[in-house]
Amino acid sequence: MAVFNLGSVNADLFYRLPHMPAPGETLAALSHDRGLGGKGANMSVAVARAGARAVHIGAVGPDGVWMRARLEAYGVDVAHLALHEGPSGHAVIYLDPEGENSIVIFPGTNRQIAETDMVSALAEAKPGDIAVFQNETNLQRAFAETARAKGLTVAYAAAPFEAAAVQEVLDQLDLLVMNRIEAAQLQAATGLAPEKLPVGQVVITLGAEGCRWIDTVSGETRDFPAPKVRVVDTTGAGDTFTGYLMAGLDRGDDMATAITLAQRAAALKVTRAGTANAIPTRDEVLAAG
Repeated sequence: MAVFNLGSVNADLFYRLPHMPAPGETLAALSHDRGLGGKGANMSVAVARAGARAVHIGAVGPDGVWMRARLEAYGVDVAHLALHEGPSGHAVIYLDPEGENSIVIFPGTNRQIAETDMVSALAEAKPGDIAVFQNETNLQRAFAETARAKGLTVAYAAAPFEAAAVQEVLDQLDLLVMNRIEAAQLQAATGLAPEKLPVGQVVITLGAEGCRWIDTVSGETRDFPAPKVRVVDTTGAGDTFTGYLMAGLDRGDDMATAITLAQRAAALKVTRAGTANAIPTRDEVLAAG
């Protein structure tokens, strides 16, 4: 089985600050670093490190060849990560001493993925495989429709959140993952509580409080507490959770088992600085208890 991910690939530019800048304030950064990131890339790395096959569908520019190589080194299938003209996506990430972040994203080639490349990538998918995507690329509706027509389980991580983007693909989804703020925004936009959405499975992450799983078909709702850890850097925690969740479901785990391991992986991730490089392996998660 495999997880096919239509996802962004960004160069993450980290600036650790004494505090978040106020309007008009100029701050000297305490440190600077560059790493591989993007919600899509992070999820693909999480899938691979969780022990599943991750097939990444996307695009980088000439300045992003190192990111393609890094993904491959992390165990991600990059045969369908195309090289385009123009700058790759990148993100400027501010981190405060408490590990909270503020992020500005430049989409670059993430919004230039060719539909023919996407269709070609999904040509090798089989019924029962998983298709996951986020709101950092083009082709979201086309990807969902193509994957659904081939019998894949279609999952969407509703971030960065735009109500219109979620509504455009809702009728194609089997699983929707979002945080509590996004869930509230979607309810305000649609007038539908999460349990009333036309999606079979809804997972709402609640930060340090854990997450909530809603089976809209059976009406079952279950809360999962998060492990308590010392937070160093929250960047990529949600992506780690989603990637591990996809890998667990791809492995055949039930939802409760997949969520439990995904929460443990995300908890371990926030104890480490960085993004893709800091996503733990399945063995590390199991060893952490």
